This record gives sequence, structure tokens and C-alpha cells, in this order.
Amino acid sequence: MEIIQKTSISEQVYLQLRDRILKKVLPVGAELPSERELSETLGVNRGAVREAIKRLQQARLVRVRHGGATQVENFEAEGGLELLPGLIVNAQGQINLEVARGIVALRKALAPVVAGQAALHDGKALAEELKPLIAEMQNTCELPRLQQLAFDFWALVVQGSGNVVFKLAFNSMNQTYLAAWQTLTLVMQDEFRDVNTLAHLVQAIEAGEQRRCEVLARQHVELGSRALNSALGKP
Repeated sequence: MEIIQKTSISEQVYLQLRDRILKKVLPVGAELPSERELSETLGVNRGAVREAIKRLQQARLVRVRHGGATQVENFEAEGGLELLPGLIVNAQGQINLEVARGIVALRKALAPVVAGQAALHDGKALAEELKPLIAEMQNTCELPRLQQLAFDFWALVVQGSGNVVFKLAFNSMNQTYLAAWQTLTLVMQDEFRDVNTLAHLVQAIEAGEQRRCEVLARQHVELGSRALNSALGKP
């Protein structure tokens, strides 16, 4: 059982339209039906439709042309990382392999840089926050708990980097990760159980050793990257 998510009517309209655009049911250049037509088709008021279209504009999924027509934009050229959660599942309800592989590659590239930056920013303070997590990881064999602790570990490292771009990228990737949380538990278990490397990473962060942090972080996430690419059937 999952907690029921309460969403506004405009949110539901936005998600329906967003998904149709991301799955290319509505192709680039297509015009959306008018507010009146959408409200009648969806059985909602025009205010909800108007608010949803505003959000689509903010996400750079559509643009309102002169005269009021709303046209689908090329999200691959205009969109941002916040669209990733909507892209991870394709029109057939399956994992979008191309997107998933891209996320794996981005994670593999970012983790070493983030860890190195965190060591330089305020490594000693961050290490004190990470040590309790490492201690708990060393004392548990439960894979779901290790997964949660690993998630919390990297959340702290990203925050400790002091880099707002890393933080925003991490937030976007997290939404995608959370959507596949249970699927990833077994797939990434080798990485979740690699507590020893994370313990050494904490020591390197505390000592401000940027290069060592990069090496250890790369070594650690490579375990998950290898498993994910294998599961995704990397060519």
C-alpha cells in the first residue's frame, strides 16, 4: 500500500499534458486544444487548464503564440533536468532505456566531482554528519535500510559541497530515483553494501583530500553503474 497523494486539479491537468508531450503523443509544433476544449474534454474548469498551461510554459514544454494558440516546444532543446521523472517511463509504460542509461552516466560523472568539492568546502563539519550514518551502515545487514542510508549519505555530501548547481541536479535525479526505488534495491546491492569505501571517503572528506575523494567516489559508484548498465542491457 502507498500513501494517497493529494494533488490539485490543475496539477492533474498539467501531468496529463506533460506526459503526452514527453512521450511525444503531442509532437513538436503541435497545437494544444483551446482552454475551452480542454476544460470540456477533461471535465474541469478553465482556471485549472489555464494554470496547467502556465506550468507547461515554465517548464518550457509549450509556448503561447500570438493570437493565443499554444504550441508544443522541443523539450530536448529547451527543457531542464526537472523533466527527468516524467521521461523515465515511455509511452508503453516501460523503463525508457535511453534515459535510464543517461542518468547512470550523469551520476557516475557527478559523484566524484561532488565528493571532491565537499572535501574542499567544509570537510570536517560534513564528516561529523556522515560518521553516524557510516556507523549505522556498518551495523546493519538489511538491504533496504542500507539503501536508505546510502541515499541519506549522498544527500549530505551534495549539500556539503556548497554548490547550488549540484544540489538542483541532485534534486532532479532524486525524483527519478525515487520512482524506481524498489526496483533498484536488489540491482544496486553491491554498491549499497560497499560501506568500507564510504568509510574511507568520509576520512578523505575530513582531511580535505580532494583527489582521494574523487577516486573513492568513482570506485564506489562504479559498482552501481556496472550493475545498472547490466540490468538495462547496455549495448
